[in-house]
This record gives sequence, structure tokens and C-alpha cells, in this order.
Amino acid sequence: MKKRFITGFVSGAVVFGMLGAMAATYVANDNPFPIKLDGKDVSIEGYNIDDYTYFKLRDIADAVGGFEVDFKDDTILLTSKEQNIGALPIAKQGIFSSGGTVTEPVAGEYDPTQNWMDPTLAGTTAHVDHANVQYQIPVNETGLPMVFLHGYGQSRMGWMTTPDGREGWSDMFLRDGHSVFLVDQPRRGEAGNTASMTTDSTDTWSEDSKEYKPGEQAWYTHFRIGRVAPERYEGSAFPEGDEAQNQFFRQMTPNTGSFDMAVDSAAMNAVMKDVKEMTGKKSILVTHSQGGRVGWDVDVENVAAIIAIEPGGTPEIGSDWYKKFIDAKIPMIIYFGDYIDNGPEDIQSTTFWRTIRDGAKAFAEQYNKDGGNATVITLPEIGITGNSHFMFQEKNNKEIEEHIESWIKENVK
Repeated sequence: MKKRFITGFVSGAVVFGMLGAMAATYVANDNPFPIKLDGKDVSIEGYNIDDYTYFKLRDIADAVGGFEVDFKDDTILLTSKEQNIGALPIAKQGIFSSGGTVTEPVAGEYDPTQNWMDPTLAGTTAHVDHANVQYQIPVNETGLPMVFLHGYGQSRMGWMTTPDGREGWSDMFLRDGHSVFLVDQPRRGEAGNTASMTTDSTDTWSEDSKEYKPGEQAWYTHFRIGRVAPERYEGSAFPEGDEAQNQFFRQMTPNTGSFDMAVDSAAMNAVMKDVKEMTGKKSILVTHSQGGRVGWDVDVENVAAIIAIEPGGTPEIGSDWYKKFIDAKIPMIIYFGDYIDNGPEDIQSTTFWRTIRDGAKAFAEQYNKDGGNATVITLPEIGITGNSHFMFQEKNNKEIEEHIESWIKENVK
């Protein structure tokens, strides 16, 4: 809407300029009408000629922003510029933990006089296996709250920013009027406290190893950024440059304890319940990758909709997971990026992601036949190209966010 507003006034200003040579024919009066920009009064000098109102291009540029105006060699020069997005007013923000357990006390009696000096730590306990949630509630809250759950090797940081330092989806959806709740799942990121350290083969070499298992190049290939780091696929929307790649790899974080579906699901159910109690509303659950699996396992009573970004799979048709979503009439949309139908055939991951995507399409087809509301989006099919597994961090992340917001407005009540 704002772009059409600007274009309309630019066109009017051009006509006004053309009328300059004929000024004697027309009577120009000061604009008698008040002007509002985004609901606020603004002062822009304007002229009313023959019931049409005209403004100078420079005045519009100064008031609205987005372009600069110059005149050179008998040509009007309009130069676009990056607009200042502006401040994001927040009504309330904070961090809390949800769910979790407390370990049994270490054998013996706690001695406060020795505390940490007692190597046995007798009588002490630990609060473990909870989720940690950072939240913001905008001043202009108009939509349902959104709860974001990251994928494997990631934390909530991935929703907050991009490798090249632009706005992440959390800020974008805040600007659209949603409260956002960013989760670190149990044994990850800010929720790292756990009773037993990880033995997962993706994090460490063996059960008795304490050395972190690397794998950045494997991640890069599997998640379709490029064939071998640092190269990117042709047309890639992933931020280019050494610094962006450095920032991306440094977002990765391992599990402190082994992945446990029951532990993560219990914590996410606690999160969804806590958000409902805080806001009085059900939440839109946004998941990514491995987080999608946890998302399918949550109780539906506090879920308004599910947005799954390249989940590692979808519920088996006819399963308990499937039936609970059908019974609760939960709308859902699942997104897949590029380089799935057109990825290198000699890389096993191409077939892997094609199988996952096609499985999601079959799931959605049956879900809709059974009275549900499910959509699967392969981004190139709607003209959005170049995306990897991390579409929310790529150069066109705003375009994808806008597509999601449109779907929410049409499908989530």
C-alpha cells in the first residue's frame, strides 16, 4: 500500500513539472487538505490546480524516504536508497524457562560451610532439561503470538538475525503485530543444563569421547547452500562473502546432552502452555528441520497453526500425530527451498530432500481430503528462488516472511 501511495504522488509531481511552462493558464492554490503518513500528521507543501493536488518530488522524498532526487542534463534522476526501517516499539520483553526436572540430591548431607570446596557436592541438586524462552511483545500487537523452535545444531539466534547482519524473522513478525517467543530446546543454547553429557554421534566421536565432532562442510552440502564450501549454487540467495559464511558457521552449537524426543516434547508443551497463560491466546508454532519433528509431537490444545520450515518429515498418515491435528482442525503450511528438483544428482542429499518434500505433499493431499487445511510450498514454484535449508536467513527472507504473513491472515483465526 505504501509503495502505491508513493508512486501516485511521484506521477502527480511529474505532471506538475510538465505544467510549469503553462503556469499562466492555471491558478495554483495551496493544498487545503491535511496529510497523514502512517497515521501521523506531516507537513508537505502542495498545490491544488484544477482540483488536482501536486507535490514536489524532493518534498515527497524527504517526507517518505526511499529515494533521492536530482536534476542533471535535462533529466530528472531518482536514486533508490535503503530505507531506515525505524524503531520497533516493544511493550514487554524478557526471558523465562519452561518445563524441566530436578535431579535427585547427590548422596550425603550438604555442608554449607564447605559448599564448592566439598568435591563430593553431597546433597546438591541441578535443575535440568528445560526449555529457555526469550520473548518480545510489540506495542501494536494485532496478531496471534508466534513460538519459534530451531533445528539441529542451531539455537534461537537463527531467527533473530542473518549471517550478513540483516533483520531476522523475529523482528519482521514483530513489525507485523505478533508477539514472538524464541525457544532454545533442552540441552541446547541457553537451556544447556542437563544430567548427562551428550553421546550423540553427530556431536562427539564416541560414547567415551569428550572431543567435539566437526562437520561444517558436510552441513553446507547437505543443506544445499553449495556443493563444497565456500562456493554457492548458481542463483543462491545465501549471503555471499567470507564474513557472512564465518558468521553462519559460528551460529552452530552442539547438544550438551543427547537428543531425547520425550524430553523436548515435554518442554515444548510447557512452553506452549506458558505462552497461553501469558497472552491468553493460542500460538502459531514455527519449526525448522529437526524442530519440526518435535512440533508434530506437541499437544494441540495450545496450538493455533503450524508453520514448518523444511521439517525432517511429516506425520504418518493415519498415525496418532496425524489424527490429533485433523481432530483439532489445525491449519498448517510447510515450506521447502530450492535445489531439490534441480540439485546435483550425485549428492545423496538431493534425493533425501526430494523424498522428504514429496512425502510432505502426499501428507498434505490426504490431510485435505480428510477435512484438514495443509499447504506445501516449494518456493521456486511460486517464483522465489535460490533458497537453501536456511531460507529465513537468506537475502530474500523478507519476501518469504511476507508470504507466510499473508497465509496467516487468510487461514489462521
